[in-house]
Amino acid sequence: MALETWLVKVKKTISSSFAASAAPKPKSSAVIKKSNVGVLAFEIAGLMSKLIHLWQSLSDKNIARLRNESISLEGVRKIVSNDEDFLLGLACAEMLENLRQISKSVSRLSKKCEDSNLRSFERFLDEFSNTGRDCHNFVLSWKDMEMKIKKMDQYVTVTATLHREMDELLVIENQLRKSQVAKESSYHHHEQGSTNKNKEQKIIELQQKLLWQRQEVKYLKERSLWGRSYDTATKLLATSIFTSLARIKLVFGIGHGYPTSLPRSLSASATVYPSSDPHPNSCGNFVSGPLVMKSPNLQDSKSNQVGFFELNSKFVKPALDTLGSAALSLHYANLIIVIEKMIRSPQLVGADAKDDLYSMLPNSIRSALRARLKGVGFSASDPFLAGEWRDALQKILGWLSPLAHNTIKWQNERSYEHQNLLPKTNVLQLQTLHFANQEKTEAAITELLVGLNYIWRFEREMSAKALFECANLNGFLNLPKNFS
Repeated sequence: MALETWLVKVKKTISSSFAASAAPKPKSSAVIKKSNVGVLAFEIAGLMSKLIHLWQSLSDKNIARLRNESISLEGVRKIVSNDEDFLLGLACAEMLENLRQISKSVSRLSKKCEDSNLRSFERFLDEFSNTGRDCHNFVLSWKDMEMKIKKMDQYVTVTATLHREMDELLVIENQLRKSQVAKESSYHHHEQGSTNKNKEQKIIELQQKLLWQRQEVKYLKERSLWGRSYDTATKLLATSIFTSLARIKLVFGIGHGYPTSLPRSLSASATVYPSSDPHPNSCGNFVSGPLVMKSPNLQDSKSNQVGFFELNSKFVKPALDTLGSAALSLHYANLIIVIEKMIRSPQLVGADAKDDLYSMLPNSIRSALRARLKGVGFSASDPFLAGEWRDALQKILGWLSPLAHNTIKWQNERSYEHQNLLPKTNVLQLQTLHFANQEKTEAAITELLVGLNYIWRFEREMSAKALFECANLNGFLNLPKNFS
């Protein structure tokens, strides 16, 4: 009887456990852990780096430098434009275009957020850029933005450290794998015991090193962006984008108002276009004024509205008569730098180097060069004329060379290999050859080539003359002894 009673209890226990496992589990009231960004941390760190750089370029100091120095470069005024408003417009347009490119990546990340407002980031940004409405308070105060910048900078630093330590982890794992293979191979080849012992010791050391490295990587993942949720990372990026856009509109005087959450005025030396009096809308953050364009080619009564960023993208497109439009800015930059090196040391330029330089010239410059050199004599022995050419070439290089070097810097920082890295310079595209007038640039390059041609021939003639005189002197000193 006792046995039967015990069996009944066991049966009830088993059946109740099965029923419990089969029954659907009630929803937990606890908050479900949000998914972390993981390996996307490195891309997000790159976006944060660009936003940090953009925000810093909008400081009072850098805006004053833009207005007083950047757009006043002699080369910019000579071959890009002498219109200050146009140049400031180019600077503003480039900043907005950079912000648009960043926002495209953030929009993709926002789709994985749990917060519905963050998932609608793209729509809210379009609304803010076009109308100035920020009903979800994405625009931060200056103080809060500075705090966010410091936080993002810390994330970027720790995430960069994580990347290095993960690379080191991979190296250690490969070393350990190779050591284990080598140990197994030694057993097959019946190597001496001392050799096997050394290999075993090395494996033990690598295993210990691997353990410590994994702990370090785990710690850094928790502290870096790797361990942050999509909502946390996207919120940082989204608010920074909104605030940066508000700052750009304030600095460049776009619209009829200013974001009340930012300082009303900059220093007198920093403001490009002073903002008008506050005119907040119903949401109270930013009034930008009319930022839509009506197409003149409408076929119906509906207006064709162009968004703020789309309109800006059209403005940043180079004109037809520029090097950027002809896709020649980088080629001409390299050409100018080669010419610059030859002018510095014309005596070292050989015939092969001259042929290589000539092969770099486009047909338009070749034709202009032939026309300039037609009728020029073969002799280049006038030191006074050579000196004048040297002075003229230095003056041209003085304003043309900085634009060529800026073009290389600007291009390198935006190459695929560096697209997630923090830019090292504050070079704007208006300071490169991108917007340079093609005809004016080619005229300057042709002038450099004509001067280089004379200087090169002068140096060769002077060298030949010196060698001839030296040969004559040697011949005189080596006369026979009985010469009388």
